[in-house]
Amino acid sequence: MNEIKLSTEALSAGYDKKVIVEGVEIKAEQGKILTLIGPNGAGKSTILKTICRQLRPLGGAVYIGKDRLEELSGNQLARSVSVLLTGRIKTEYMRCIDVVETGRYPYTGNLGILSDKDRDKVKEAIRLVDAEDIAECDFDRISDGQRQRIMLAGAICREPDILILDEPTTFLDIKYKLELMNILKKLAAERHIAVIMSLHELELAQRVSDTIVCIKGNCIYRTGTPEEIFSGSCIEELYGVEKGSFCEAYGSPELGKISSQPAVFVIGGGGSGIALYRSLRRKGIAFAAGIIHENDIEYPVIRALASEFVSEKAFEAVSQEKYEKALEIMKNCENAVCTLKDFGTMNERCRELMYKAEEIGILRGIDVYE
Repeated sequence: MNEIKLSTEALSAGYDKKVIVEGVEIKAEQGKILTLIGPNGAGKSTILKTICRQLRPLGGAVYIGKDRLEELSGNQLARSVSVLLTGRIKTEYMRCIDVVETGRYPYTGNLGILSDKDRDKVKEAIRLVDAEDIAECDFDRISDGQRQRIMLAGAICREPDILILDEPTTFLDIKYKLELMNILKKLAAERHIAVIMSLHELELAQRVSDTIVCIKGNCIYRTGTPEEIFSGSCIEELYGVEKGSFCEAYGSPELGKISSQPAVFVIGGGGSGIALYRSLRRKGIAFAAGIIHENDIEYPVIRALASEFVSEKAFEAVSQEKYEKALEIMKNCENAVCTLKDFGTMNERCRELMYKAEEIGILRGIDVYE
């Protein structure tokens, strides 16, 4: 088991003696990423501010290694824990490299004079976040994604055991979000840093986290691996989803299905129908789908969106029974669309469905609904 770098015992956190979240028990291991998720206002940021001593605990305890948080000096804490909180930082006439150099201040003494070793650590951190091309740029004149990388470099060059980030993907486009997540995974794996962060993007949390802590209703709702959290109805219950659904396979939300007689029957599979399913739902058109194998990439989407669907067991050829059921549903639809271009042993009956739709005059091109 990896060493525990940060832990809490019955922690209560809040503002001005008002408890926002209580009974918090978390353990952050070296080389692992622990992510807090939950509704807005649940207390994620409050927990992060408390475990890095920006807020005083209202109960319980926080440990950095085996030391209680309040027993550490400011310099000891600064060397052990690096923090990136939400918000844009305003600087005056500072280059990016100047901002990164502030990360070495816990090692420089009161005068803040960097040694050759300190400067090497700064250059190494800048190289790690791929920011060498902007090192000499004015920090106030770079993009949000570049700013986040520079701030992360400053945190890295401190050589912390623990890195705490509050909504680090805020303000970032998809390119920089993915870059940031890759850097965090690299830091955890190669430098054995314990990463603790909060995220709104559930698909990112699902893909990069080793442990996920769900916060709801002033306490921890559930803790587990991504496989444990992103299964069943956990996410829907955590966020109180009543309209729509959460697709655990993709870590993303889907609109709710339309509960009415389907107007279109989609013969899909292998991912060919996903875009059409979502297009039909956006346009408010109820649809049915089939015949989809239960291990097909489309299965989670049609289960969430289709008014009716016919599925077959994984790796089994489509049975006569499932074919007849799909045919019966299709005959009650106004139109049918086939998104498949290739057929094989397992889905030969889908080809038969397409021919049947053409025979009865309801087969339409996919462009009708795009």
